[in-house]
Amino acid sequence: MAGPDEDDPEPTASAGPRASDDPRAAEADPRGDPYLRTRFAIPARPATFLRRDRLVTHLDQALGTPLTMVNGAAGAGKTLLLADWAAGVEAPLAWFTTDAADLGPGVFWAYLIEALRPAGVTLPPGGGSPADASHVPQTLLARLAAELSTRERPVVLVLDEYDRVTDPEIAEQLEFVLHHAGPGLRLILVTRTEPLLPLHRYRAAGDLTEIRGAELAFTPEEAAALLALHGLTLPVSAARALVERTRGWAAGLRLCALAAQEDPDPERYLKEFEADRSTVADFLLAEVLKRQSPEIQDLLLRVSVLERFGPELANALTGRSDAGPLLAGLHRDNAFVEHLGHDSYRLHPLFGEILRAHLRMREPGLEPELHGRAARWLRRSGSLTETLAHGAAAGDWEFTAGALVDDLAIGRLFTGLHSDDLVELFADMAPEAHGPAPDLVRAARDLARRDPGHGLVPLHRAEQALVELRRAADPPDTAAAELSCALLKALAARLTGAARPAEDAAETAVRLRERISARLLDEHPEVTALLQAHLGSALLWAGRYDEARAALTEVAECAGGAATALLREDALGRLALIEQLNGWPGRAERTARAAMTETERFGLPQPAGSGVARLVLAAVAVERNELRRAHALLTVADAAHPALCDPVLEAGRALATARLHLARGDTRAALAATGPAVDAVTESPWVRTQTALVAAAAHLAAGRAEAAVELLEERLPDDRGPAVVAAARARLAAGRTDAARELLDRLRPDGRTGPAVTVRATLVRAQAADDTGDPAAARRLIGQALHDARRDLLRRPFLEAGPWIRPFLTTAPLRALAEDWLTPGSAHGTSPGAASGSTPAPPEEPPPPVVEELSGRERDVVLRLSRMMSTEEIAADLYVSVNTVKTHLKSAYRKLSVNRRNDAVRRARELGLI
Repeated sequence: MAGPDEDDPEPTASAGPRASDDPRAAEADPRGDPYLRTRFAIPARPATFLRRDRLVTHLDQALGTPLTMVNGAAGAGKTLLLADWAAGVEAPLAWFTTDAADLGPGVFWAYLIEALRPAGVTLPPGGGSPADASHVPQTLLARLAAELSTRERPVVLVLDEYDRVTDPEIAEQLEFVLHHAGPGLRLILVTRTEPLLPLHRYRAAGDLTEIRGAELAFTPEEAAALLALHGLTLPVSAARALVERTRGWAAGLRLCALAAQEDPDPERYLKEFEADRSTVADFLLAEVLKRQSPEIQDLLLRVSVLERFGPELANALTGRSDAGPLLAGLHRDNAFVEHLGHDSYRLHPLFGEILRAHLRMREPGLEPELHGRAARWLRRSGSLTETLAHGAAAGDWEFTAGALVDDLAIGRLFTGLHSDDLVELFADMAPEAHGPAPDLVRAARDLARRDPGHGLVPLHRAEQALVELRRAADPPDTAAAELSCALLKALAARLTGAARPAEDAAETAVRLRERISARLLDEHPEVTALLQAHLGSALLWAGRYDEARAALTEVAECAGGAATALLREDALGRLALIEQLNGWPGRAERTARAAMTETERFGLPQPAGSGVARLVLAAVAVERNELRRAHALLTVADAAHPALCDPVLEAGRALATARLHLARGDTRAALAATGPAVDAVTESPWVRTQTALVAAAAHLAAGRAEAAVELLEERLPDDRGPAVVAAARARLAAGRTDAARELLDRLRPDGRTGPAVTVRATLVRAQAADDTGDPAAARRLIGQALHDARRDLLRRPFLEAGPWIRPFLTTAPLRALAEDWLTPGSAHGTSPGAASGSTPAPPEEPPPPVVEELSGRERDVVLRLSRMMSTEEIAADLYVSVNTVKTHLKSAYRKLSVNRRNDAVRRARELGLI
């Protein structure tokens, strides 16, 4: 073929008469057939067409660049977009639908020149149109380019369906004319594929305007507007879901809208329509699948079972070796194959749905086989999540469970990241699936739902099967399965409150870790974290605080990022509970708040974790008489992760609820809250103690002091701090002052008992001193209690003390210690003695609205102000400089409209910020 820059001789007479000399030139193509005028017509827009101004504005750039390409898949709305835009173009415009390109270069150029005639482009005599269907004289192309280059106003030429132009000769000729026409031609190609033109040169020179599939896709707002044109009202949120499923594909949206018009519930149809049974399927099968060769059709049908895939996986499913270039070509041709980068692809969601349905119809039984092939290929490549999905889809449960167990990934059922997905994946596991791995997964599934009754049966079966495998002549490597078994036994022990079995499982796990590769252990930090978490919680239930703290601290400090965030939150929450049980509300609060940030910073759904941290915060709020806040925290704490619900959580929730009822003066509800027994194989000493304390407090509130004394003597033979203080208070209420003092003398300062206990003990001593006629000693002891309570804002001990304390707080030295946080002028406005155990505290008023929110760090600073911490102490506690603290203070003062520390604390409390 002569190149576009080469001379091409005029055809001889033997080549036939020239069309330009023939009077039928304007009526017939080089073959003598009449021109089909529909190829020159701008397509009509339907009444439901939606004009999208953002695309029209982009197309206006076509008037400033020689070449414009609108490239998108079938049904992307390319042609109607151009038709709408063309209707408003003032420049001369020609339209040619290029479905005649396959008839030869001569026919193509004859049509193109004929399309240009209405736009005022005429060639000089003797060179008006090709005479040969298969050949175009170079001189004709040169004359056309020259004619276009002389125009004062450029001609806009739209070549629709340009993907039909597959002849390189035509593309080369078109590039020649475009280049030499200069500013006289603006060429717009509407195509499904990349045209055979040197696009890189036009891009580099800034001479190319491009609109591609991503820009052609409808936005949710545009989709809602399109549906409205069809008489369908759909909120943008519902339209967004439809756009996600269709990827904003214009034809899909229109076809869905048309079908929905015929449905009695259009909105439901648009949410739930079955793609394979709709006009969408007809369109895609006809316009995309059936246009491909049989080999490519087979490739598309087989990869339709995959969410995403690369050439090697596609080859594994098809038995081919050339999937790479085929997939690249399908993506380049906009055949609904999306390139994700790094040699990875996926099918358009609707196209994939339809292909899978077509595969089931065309080759029944092949789909499970393809899933099985994919699962085994992915297992070798190390992609566990996809391996499990395809193994389950293939119905090969022994393989699927084995992959999960051998990869040491059974802990993922409990970490909150993908636990719901895994539980759902294995929910359909066939009962006939046998072996240690399926049984371990069954046990894990049941234990994750907190059902040890059912979970222990397959767990024991798996354990026995592993013993038999180890006795075999050539035993397989079962270390991962044995470690998974130990993990589940530790969990079962935790759920049943059995410390000794949890310790045994943890010891077994330590030995098994030596048989497992360091790489696998590093990939699954959640396994070690789970083992320690189960052990720590079981020890906590048993009241072995020091050992529990050691195990839980190891979890709280473990690495693993998001994989162990849920476990770190739970461990920190339980560490906070230990602090709270020991009477350290300030420490408990700080640890509980740290717990909640663990999952928040990794974006896990909130609330996350077991909820223990929120229970602790609720208990602290009760101690401060912040009852509305305590109630809100208890409500949120109900939404606990099921895999972390255990006796500790149940007892903690019951006790926190009971103490809230007590603070409100509802003793009946308090006793009811602690009534149901926690399901555990052993009784927890601290739960027994705390339950007795609630019951005794209820007796005291009802004026039954002797009943409280009797109950505490019967249930609490030990001399733990809270129990001793409660027993002393009961004896004092019963008039046994000396016995109360004798009990308190048993308390020895050991550094473990915090202010929530010591403040109450001091107040009991103060009341005893007052009862025996020593007001000076009482005043001194009350002052000590106020000083010790102020930092943690412990109001409940003073409210529980009764009316005897009120006169003391009116004296000048004590009033100064109590103001701004305890006495009626404080933020919570509750006077000691006004709400004893028998008198409900007055209802809290809702805080005034926030004018400007404090930042998280500003709130941290103000919170520490409320604990009477100095600027230097706040800086050390937050690990920041003193100047940084001062900056946060200045900003907080401005937002709270105050100038002093005490005013800032009071205002923040009024607003409910701390």
